[in-house]
Amino acid sequence: MASMKIICPNGHLGFAPLKPGSFALGVAAGPDFIAADSGSDDIGPVPLGSDTCASPRAWQEHDLEVMLLAARRSGVPMIIGSAGDTGTNSRVDMYVAIIRELAERHGLAPFRLGWFYSEVDREFVRARIRSGSAVKGLDARDDLDESELDATDRIVAMAGVHPYMKLLAEGCDVIIGGRSSDSAIFAAAAMHRGFPEAQAYFLGKALECASFCAEPYGAKETVMGEITRDHVDVTAMAPEQRCTVASVAGHAMYERSNPFHEFVAGGMLDMTDCHYEQLAEKTTRVTGMRFVPAQEFRVKLEGSGKVGERFVGMAGIRDPYTIANVDAVIEWARQQTRERFGPDGWELHYNVFGRNGVMGDMEPLKDRPGHELCVVVQGVAPTVEMAEEVTMTGTRQLFYARLPDVKGTAGGVSFVLDEVLRASPAYRWTVNHTMAVDDPLALFPTHSAMVGEEVMA
Repeated sequence: MASMKIICPNGHLGFAPLKPGSFALGVAAGPDFIAADSGSDDIGPVPLGSDTCASPRAWQEHDLEVMLLAARRSGVPMIIGSAGDTGTNSRVDMYVAIIRELAERHGLAPFRLGWFYSEVDREFVRARIRSGSAVKGLDARDDLDESELDATDRIVAMAGVHPYMKLLAEGCDVIIGGRSSDSAIFAAAAMHRGFPEAQAYFLGKALECASFCAEPYGAKETVMGEITRDHVDVTAMAPEQRCTVASVAGHAMYERSNPFHEFVAGGMLDMTDCHYEQLAEKTTRVTGMRFVPAQEFRVKLEGSGKVGERFVGMAGIRDPYTIANVDAVIEWARQQTRERFGPDGWELHYNVFGRNGVMGDMEPLKDRPGHELCVVVQGVAPTVEMAEEVTMTGTRQLFYARLPDVKGTAGGVSFVLDEVLRASPAYRWTVNHTMAVDDPLALFPTHSAMVGEEVMA
């Protein structure tokens, strides 16, 4: 092929529904593939650890249905990566079941459905650690040890292009992937059709978040990427959007410590010498990308472990004196909790919105709080009952805080709700590491089956 087109309608399938207008325009442009990523660790460690989704199933079914019907009508493959936010085995099975249900509901002609899994057993990782093969930490983490592994409830490995290319080579028309590198979902389709790694991975980097690479900002709109052996063209499908030099280059630098390097299983996309050209009003062309193969094949692992049960309380503060002394008020509540529950075995976390609730200690204006504050209290403890009481204590005692110049008994804090609210259990990231493997497919078992009705003669 001289060139190949892929459309991406949603940068996180299911997180909010795709926009059908721009998707229809993308389908009309005649893509060779329809693909989307469905996962992110931006949602935090809870969905992975608890093996749940961060979004309603109805939204995920909506996008899968729209994409599947368009793909089968057009006769082009459809690829979904990191199923159900996290790409765990149960989320892959859920998406596979949805595809089967949709095929039956719409009476679709037979097609081959492929899928792969990404979960990794803790004992497999333990064996690698004990064999002397270091599971290396990312982002200044120490190498993984067995105590941190024991604190982990669930681990997924991040697939590269390899399981997707295997399933494409087997003739799969629809692929549901476990946890995957965002760019690999798209790069696999391009590499399957014979395009170079550098251009393929840049195509994936540009398309992974759909219309995030376009301007003006508009989420869940469709974007099309066209690849040749020399360049990648990125075009916005929404009538009001454009892919500009600034928007495409800006997205290429998005979400990385080094703005020019994108690491994937098996190597690195180097964008240092990329050249961006405004080819047309809605299209930017990119050249100059390079791919640097890795000397050792390593796969990223993500793991999450449960901390405890969690409740949330909320308090509002309007009194200027209480605002000026909000840290002392919070410390009073903490001390009351210590007196009730002892020094450890529980956690209280306070976010003070109106001062530094979003950025915490990085907030440059935290010495200039607003005229009113909202204090969000998160209490964590081993049991539901204890977590509720810890949170109740840590919230209500804000009202009773004793400050030096307070004479009255009315308190300087109000409550949004008298009760505290049960939240999802608290989890933390325990694994953000890479592990060496000899076979790129070793952690990603693939499966396929025919789906749909036989067309009656």
